[in-house]
Amino acid sequence: MFFALSKIGWYLVQPLVIVLLIAVLGFLCPLLRMPRLGTGLLATSVVLLAVLALSPLGLVMLSVLENRFPRPELPADVAGIVVLGGSFDTKVTRTRGVPELNDAADRVTTTLALSRRYPGARVVFTGGAAGVFAEDIRESDVARQIFGELGLDPARLELEDRSRNTAENAAFTRDLVQPKPGETWLLVTSAAHMPRSVGCFRAAGFDVLPYPTDYQTPGGASIWEPSTATVRNVEKVHFAIREYLGLVAYRLTGKIEALFPAP
Repeated sequence: MFFALSKIGWYLVQPLVIVLLIAVLGFLCPLLRMPRLGTGLLATSVVLLAVLALSPLGLVMLSVLENRFPRPELPADVAGIVVLGGSFDTKVTRTRGVPELNDAADRVTTTLALSRRYPGARVVFTGGAAGVFAEDIRESDVARQIFGELGLDPARLELEDRSRNTAENAAFTRDLVQPKPGETWLLVTSAAHMPRSVGCFRAAGFDVLPYPTDYQTPGGASIWEPSTATVRNVEKVHFAIREYLGLVAYRLTGKIEALFPAP
């Protein structure tokens, strides 16, 4: 139930959907004999769209998430590397029959680099089928093909194929790998997703060393320079709001023990 509600709820509260709903209400108000309210709503939708598309709002919001867990110094040895799903376009893969990476592809490339640095470490990919409105393929099946094609020994790759969200990633992966006290396990996921991910792994009793990747914001003063491609500015707000809402929802449902997990 939580999985389905989270997917449907997010669809309804996406920034552009909210802007569109406000604009639609603005157009309808004159029909309901409320022209002044309609004008105000239309003006509000235009201002909101301008802020989303032209300002550094998304960069600032996203950078707070991405800076929460800095990359650590890597230890001399690790027992394993856990990489979360979310780096594949399963719809394109399913309909075209060709494995396709999305904007979170750094999760895959970072894991491959770490696997070469630690040739004795276990490599675990966690991700099942996350479709809601249509049947989808399991990310783990795509991972098996892509990691193999990119040179990872298939015997090293362990697949967790049941999880549909981050909380299940943590719980099912813990059950699969059975981590032992004193072992060091690296957790690889997008930097903005790391706070929620670490919170889930802590709640599951799986101690991990966060190794963020897939950064979407620059460092330093460049954070105040929005992209000239306005759609990317909107995307940043979109991804940031999704993560903040995810943190709130996971905290309220007991899937994480702190609202904003920290190192």
